Amino acid sequence: MVAEGTLVSGFNVIKGFLNISIHNNLFLNILRDKIISSITQPVLSGESNSEGPVLVEYSSPNTNKPLHLGHIRNNLLGYSVCQILQADGNNVVKVNIVNDRGIHICKSMLAWQKYGSGETPESTGLKGDHLVGKYYVEFDKHYREEVKQLEASGWSREEAEKKAPLLAEAQNMLRKWEEGDPEIMQLWETMNKWVYAGFDVTYKRLGVDFDKIYFESQTYLLGKSIVEEGLKKGILYKKNDGSVWIDLRAEGLDEKVLLRSDGTSVYMTQDLGTAVMRYEEYQFSKLIYVVGNEQDYHFKVLFLILKKLGYEWADRLYHLSYNMVDLPSGKMKSREGTVVDADELIEDMVNEAAKLTRELGKLDDFESAEAKQLFEMLGLGALKYFILKVDPEKRMLFNPDESIDFNGNTGPFIQYTHARIRSVLRKAESMPAFKSYKDTDVSLYSKLEAKEKEMVRILLKLDGVIHEAADRFSPALIANYAYELAKSFNQFYHDHPIIDPEHSETSKFRLYLCSYCAAMIHKSTMLLGIGVPEKM
Repeated sequence: MVAEGTLVSGFNVIKGFLNISIHNNLFLNILRDKIISSITQPVLSGESNSEGPVLVEYSSPNTNKPLHLGHIRNNLLGYSVCQILQADGNNVVKVNIVNDRGIHICKSMLAWQKYGSGETPESTGLKGDHLVGKYYVEFDKHYREEVKQLEASGWSREEAEKKAPLLAEAQNMLRKWEEGDPEIMQLWETMNKWVYAGFDVTYKRLGVDFDKIYFESQTYLLGKSIVEEGLKKGILYKKNDGSVWIDLRAEGLDEKVLLRSDGTSVYMTQDLGTAVMRYEEYQFSKLIYVVGNEQDYHFKVLFLILKKLGYEWADRLYHLSYNMVDLPSGKMKSREGTVVDADELIEDMVNEAAKLTRELGKLDDFESAEAKQLFEMLGLGALKYFILKVDPEKRMLFNPDESIDFNGNTGPFIQYTHARIRSVLRKAESMPAFKSYKDTDVSLYSKLEAKEKEMVRILLKLDGVIHEAADRFSPALIANYAYELAKSFNQFYHDHPIIDPEHSETSKFRLYLCSYCAAMIHKSTMLLGIGVPEKM
């Protein structure tokens, strides 16, 4: 072996182990090629999956209330997984299915009819989803009062809950909806439009979007023909009351009803039909359901039924299960004290970011509009990063105070690092001696310091991290990479001067390295749906 060559700069043997030092030029040649390819090709070189697109279903809200903290984790996780899969060369379709029908929707509608006095989002100044959610709470309040009165008159709790007049009215409204009653349909469409307008504001603020939106009102009848086909094949069976079931006990699961005795479908029936419809529409290579872990059993059953019914693509279905998000007790409770409202949480995060940024004096000659934009970016960056850095299957405690911190493993630390690098580069670009640093051939620089070498090593591994994150559907890997890179830069920045007129070539190399570091921080945070500021 040659100690001094193009690949190996040295070696030694200690206690029977061969230690090899790789020549700096090898790192720098690879770095140069990466920089060139990142300019000409914004995503990874992986070819688009020839078997078909990857569908990712996330969000899946109900139209009877606003989005809440659980929806935030769902939306951030789903959107980030889409970004990562796309960066890894996949054709991705972002899908949302809105639960816009059922008894819970009728409860809001009935309460608005009875107690709303014609209120609208315009007349109240409330977002549409908040207004409709208000009447869902109103229904529950009056329903509980009725149950209490019935119990006082001698009814049992169970009987009172089943036969309360208000619930009977809601059930009657659902029957009218199913029959297509014009007045009920008009009210349903009006109130749903209010909710969609409210959702759109929240989605836009969160920075998430969808390529295709399905509505349960259009899909709930799907699946019945699939059940009938399963009966003919003998895979499903009918009980004496006329209900249709599948027996999965041999596979370690239970029996599952697919059609009720009155012929109406259950959620599983609809999910069977929706999966088949999506395959017919897209011929997907993968369909990923981003749904909380309380539905783990549901998806095991769904996938197994499809497989038993003979759908070969059933193996392409995947449930990306995630755990709950908790808040420290007493912090950011909702007005009802139960569910944390997404809009309130976002607003609180932005306000906290504004307060801390002003206290630390990090407003670098910002105009008021610029400052407002920065606070939004920092508040949302703190929220998104704190949630996405945790593996989805882990239950997490979201601590607002910890998340908005310019030090440590946080979004604002990474965002501030990007702004710091951009500030250094702007300063260099204003100096004639360093204006041309982008013309530097980094492969010719051979005097790599230890912290420079460490930063180059981290820069070179992003593509591999993206590929692993795509395989594991794990934004946490990208989040941890962004933090590792930001931390490495700050250690380098602390120990080495970047702009030094007496060492022009070294400075130009370091400026180029800084420029690429900023680009990779930007790329990795983009995969998390997080914006990074140019200055602070």
